[in-house]
Amino acid sequence: MKIFYDFIHLNNYMTGICVLSNISLRRDHESKSEIVSQLLFGETFVVIEQSDGWTKVVTDDDEYTGWISSKQFEFLQSPIMGKDIATSFPFLRANSSKGDIMIPAGSSIPNLIGEDFKINDIVYKLADKIIKCSIENLEEVAKKYLNVPYFWGGRSPFGIDCSGFVQTVYKQCGIQLKRDAYQQAEHGTQVSFLEEIQCGDLAFFDNDEGRIIHVGMMIDKNKIIHASGKVRIDTLDNFGILNMEENQYTHKLRIIKRMIV
Repeated sequence: MKIFYDFIHLNNYMTGICVLSNISLRRDHESKSEIVSQLLFGETFVVIEQSDGWTKVVTDDDEYTGWISSKQFEFLQSPIMGKDIATSFPFLRANSSKGDIMIPAGSSIPNLIGEDFKINDIVYKLADKIIKCSIENLEEVAKKYLNVPYFWGGRSPFGIDCSGFVQTVYKQCGIQLKRDAYQQAEHGTQVSFLEEIQCGDLAFFDNDEGRIIHVGMMIDKNKIIHASGKVRIDTLDNFGILNMEENQYTHKLRIIKRMIV
């Protein structure tokens, strides 16, 4: 994927930017196609194909591929000189000549100077201040998402899936992860024993075929926060996740990884 990503940039493909609160990224170029992820406000991507009102893109942050509606983005007319990350939960507010917009937590704020930022010829003014977060804030940021409903492909405070949850939390704290759980599991260093767990470690879970299908973030050595039905806190042991409400195991533990070195 990295080779292809370099290739499209070297060949001067057009760059686009999300200027809505979020955009659905679909598996195929039709409205009934599966939502595989979302683009949040300010996130950029490379356009690699357009067909019948749909645009195929590769995201800049995590090199994820999918189709978005051609009506829901703008081409960038000039390079982004820097990005801040929205951490106010559930959203920042901004206004422009196009009207007010909600900017969800985890979004990217390009070219920010003071309270203003500019995308192409549109100037936006933030109504809220940017709050800086670091890896020390992982637990605080993650707990803000408690009770956010599970939504397949979601990455926002209004609906989120398991890997989108940990990716967005980490992004707000300055660390970019891959999009899907199996991709995230390919990085970091292994934690061999539950007693060695630190807040922020990621626990991965597999199915009967051995495929990683779920991820959550450890709060301490036996508490995990994850998106399953909703963002919730449950107990983890050597067998997996014990759902505190149902009093039964719901996910089988495969591996624990530390992303912070």
